Amino acid sequence: MSKQVYISADYAENDGDREVVNVLHKWSDDNVHKVSFVDMSQVASGSVSQDSDCRPCDLKKEFNAQINASSAVIFIVGDMTAYRTAGSSCSRAGCQQYESTCTPYKQNTNGTKTCKVYSTTDSYNNPDVGNINNYSYLRHEFEQAKKRNKKIIILFNSLRNEMDWLPSYMKGYEQNVHPFWKKNYWGEKVGDYDYIKEVLGVD
Repeated sequence: MSKQVYISADYAENDGDREVVNVLHKWSDDNVHKVSFVDMSQVASGSVSQDSDCRPCDLKKEFNAQINASSAVIFIVGDMTAYRTAGSSCSRAGCQQYESTCTPYKQNTNGTKTCKVYSTTDSYNNPDVGNINNYSYLRHEFEQAKKRNKKIIILFNSLRNEMDWLPSYMKGYEQNVHPFWKKNYWGEKVGDYDYIKEVLGVD
């Protein structure tokens, strides 16, 4: 039975954590492993992000919907995760529309544009984290999973628990962490398949 799982990771080309995500997808797609899940962060990829005027708030709204549809959220934490700021440039929170600017998604070379959100509401009573905020994308995903009481799984892109890598916003979730990698019988670095299978509750 497939699990609907959202994967949050740093996808930076040179120093991100794509390697872990690729292994998770391989396990899900092959005929050898019994871990089968639908990566909800991929399912809707290409929707709002294809809009030429896609803003950080549009992406965060989509992240909310994808996380809400997931039974668990896997956060991949690498040595650069705590320093990532992509998505945090929104200045609309606490300011008027005419005072606020942001950079459309993947259009840094084109500069900033005036905020397109005319009015905002207090998200205090909203079941979701408001998409108008100055959180990074990675933090927004974590805050949404936390607010929605999703099963949170934190995997270090390492052979050991690298507690110094945990971003401050993950404080209090230290018991949810586990290294993704381990050494097999031949001393090779491999993903800890048994742990992932157990924590996702896959038979």
